Amino acid sequence: MTVAARPAGLPAYIAVTAAYWAFMLTDGALRMLVLLHFHVLGFTPFQLAFLFLLYEFMGVVTNLSAGWIAARFGLTSTLYAGLAIQIGALLLLAALDPEWALLLSVAYVMVVQGLSGVAKDLSKMSAKSAVKLLAPEGEGALFRWVAALTGSKNAVKGFGFLIGAASLGLFGFEASVMAMAGALGLVLLAVALFMPAGLPAGRKEAKFREVWSKDRDVNRLSLARLFLFGARDVWFVVGIPVYFYSVLSDGTTEGNREAFFLIGAFMACWIIGYGAVQGFTPAILKAKGRPLAEIVGLARRWVFVLALIPAALAGLALIGGDWLTGAVVAGLLVFGAVFALNSALHSYLILALSPAGRVTMDVGFYYMANAAGRLLGTLLSGLSYQAGGLPLCLGTAAAMAELSWLAARGIGGTERP
Repeated sequence: MTVAARPAGLPAYIAVTAAYWAFMLTDGALRMLVLLHFHVLGFTPFQLAFLFLLYEFMGVVTNLSAGWIAARFGLTSTLYAGLAIQIGALLLLAALDPEWALLLSVAYVMVVQGLSGVAKDLSKMSAKSAVKLLAPEGEGALFRWVAALTGSKNAVKGFGFLIGAASLGLFGFEASVMAMAGALGLVLLAVALFMPAGLPAGRKEAKFREVWSKDRDVNRLSLARLFLFGARDVWFVVGIPVYFYSVLSDGTTEGNREAFFLIGAFMACWIIGYGAVQGFTPAILKAKGRPLAEIVGLARRWVFVLALIPAALAGLALIGGDWLTGAVVAGLLVFGAVFALNSALHSYLILALSPAGRVTMDVGFYYMANAAGRLLGTLLSGLSYQAGGLPLCLGTAAAMAELSWLAARGIGGTERP
């Protein structure tokens, strides 16, 4: 794969970003729709976690193969495939029958969420790899472009959380899912019609065995990414939404509607704020012109700071009190800002450490580790909250952030051409 696409970089970058935005809007909305809908139906925290396990597992599988698929068939193909599979998953979810038995419903939703996991990671790998190939060279452009894509994506996903929670209360589950499928279908059509030239085509000689990274720094960064996202999802997926529902809803229809909106608003604000910090990370950290070794040092420092926040919150949760919910909200917003700095640093480092000729392979491998972290975090989110409530959930997040710091200590850092 070459960097010949750069002359048409900006139009292709805009098209890729627009498609990625549309996908992540539906991804965020779907997450809240599924979580809140099945929680109200009586699912336990651990059962709720199971609804998302196949979603995360398929992310691991998809990222393992997506780099090779993109190298073989081209980034445009994987981007379109991600959008198309998400539309199919939404249509299947709308067909869920509330009269089905519990086990059948869980199995069906898990399979559909698995398809959505495939779609998400095809789209993510395509968009992130495109930045490496389309960004102009020099003066920190790669860091700025990847930060802008990642930050804006998360802001859009946060808005999706709010849309999903609000639409569930206003329109119901099936109507909300069908509307998202229709909107994403229009986006796919528009992107297919107007996508400019600029993304490279595939190469027939690409071998699947090339997926496995032999680069020590890429492997260490991937391990750090695994624990970083585990540290977030261990409270984000099940623990905090269920905790907030327990303190906000009185169990009535009106109480549920209000709780849905407030939970969705918090999750949206968290993701939007996280995305905004990501977008401005190069400026916040004054990264322009800094050598790669200094950026690696920043990645180590900020993940150590991150581990302190859930540890402090877990201690406060053990003490308890009327002030606890307010403290948790404030603490998690601070966690979001620090997490965003870490995530943006990682997103830059994987591109800086990957040679252009195998960028889709390394990015796919790295996001396989990202998905594995989300899978682990999702499982532990339901398990830790059900076993020990909020203190154990947040304490587990602190332990995973500490493991991310230990992995990041092993990254050296020589930028690849």
